[in-house]
Amino acid sequence: MRASPAARRAAEAVDPDRVAELARDLVRTPSVVDPDRGTTEAGAAMVVADALRATGLEPILEEVAPGRPNVVCDWAGTGYDPSRHRTLMFEGHTDVVTEGDAASWEVPPFEGRIEDGVLHGRGSADMKAGVAAALAALEAVRRTVPDLAGRIRLGIVVDEEGMMLGIKHFIERGWADEVSGAIVCEPEENELCLVQKGAMRLHVRIEGVMSHGAMPYAGVNPIHGLHDVLTVVRRIEAEEQRRLGAHPHLGLPHITPTIVASPHQGTAQHNVMPREAYLALDIRTVPGQSHEDLLDRLREAFRTVEAGTPKLRIACECFESRPWTQTPDDDPLVRALAAVYPEVMGYPPRFGGVPGATDGTFLRAWRNIPIVTVGPGDRTIPHQVNEFVRLADVVDAARLYAAATVEYFGLDIANGPVTPAGESHRTGSGGSLEGGST
Repeated sequence: MRASPAARRAAEAVDPDRVAELARDLVRTPSVVDPDRGTTEAGAAMVVADALRATGLEPILEEVAPGRPNVVCDWAGTGYDPSRHRTLMFEGHTDVVTEGDAASWEVPPFEGRIEDGVLHGRGSADMKAGVAAALAALEAVRRTVPDLAGRIRLGIVVDEEGMMLGIKHFIERGWADEVSGAIVCEPEENELCLVQKGAMRLHVRIEGVMSHGAMPYAGVNPIHGLHDVLTVVRRIEAEEQRRLGAHPHLGLPHITPTIVASPHQGTAQHNVMPREAYLALDIRTVPGQSHEDLLDRLREAFRTVEAGTPKLRIACECFESRPWTQTPDDDPLVRALAAVYPEVMGYPPRFGGVPGATDGTFLRAWRNIPIVTVGPGDRTIPHQVNEFVRLADVVDAARLYAAATVEYFGLDIANGPVTPAGESHRTGSGGSLEGGST
């Protein structure tokens, strides 16, 4: 299957200078969420909104929290019929992680410097380049296929690096209800990622009996209990790894201790056996694992540890569960991307997997929307000092997005009677977002 002439025209219409301008402007707008500095995603959201307004669209900004707005915007071709045609979403986020010590950067993290075709700065890869590529792709599609028989929805949200409040708000407001497929523009070296790991976040609290360090027999040491908990965690991790083996795109599942503290609060003293210990577990799952079953196994193992020591108490709380996702390779969105990939990229489609959860997790898990994660930037560069992205890769991503959009709406299977990708659970008054046609 080859790209259609219209898809090729859309790809060729992407303006490399415009891609660089959008990405640079976004990097120059710091969007670290830092209460101490009073910074949020608001400035970056306004850059996105202003870029859309400059082309005649009417974005909507919805505050998820004070000073933290999602940007939502639609454009539909003149051939779009809401009763027959589908909606393709481009998803990105405006927040970036902290730059850390700015003096340790070779190029100041928010200067937005471009040298030898490389854009430097915090958020350049993760994921302001992807947002810029989506904006440029939309502009190219509007110029070349104004009669597109479909609708494009941009969802540029906040808090992906935190609790993903932005995408949750987007879904709860109803914006995902009519979406039939979504491209998540995260930095994945422009590979087509149809699978991504799940994530579970656990608080484990081990309570013993406080006593003098010289008389440990007078109490119950929670640190011994913590040791036993870590032992069973490693055993269960090893059992799951043996059972499942390494996934071809995601590797092994892991249960990783990330925080250990005893006492959990207050001042530690060398001669005091504390009353409690705390353990944080970051669990990454792969297809074939059930979060509910895995949590039950861990809790049962902790109860066994607890039963072995009188007066020891163990509490396990799962405060976030992000299921692994997988999109069938025959989904229309995958077919469209794969069809245009060779002509845009110059080589056959490359497939991969996302090692962490993304906003797309909730689009798939909560609304059963087929997602493909594909975007510019080296996979390992996010969150590092001296983050960068190659602008040629960003242009390739924009061309891929533009061509795949046209191809997606041109596939017979992509149209026909509209049925929601998942059940509709609109809880807000999102309403229609028609931005107009050109």
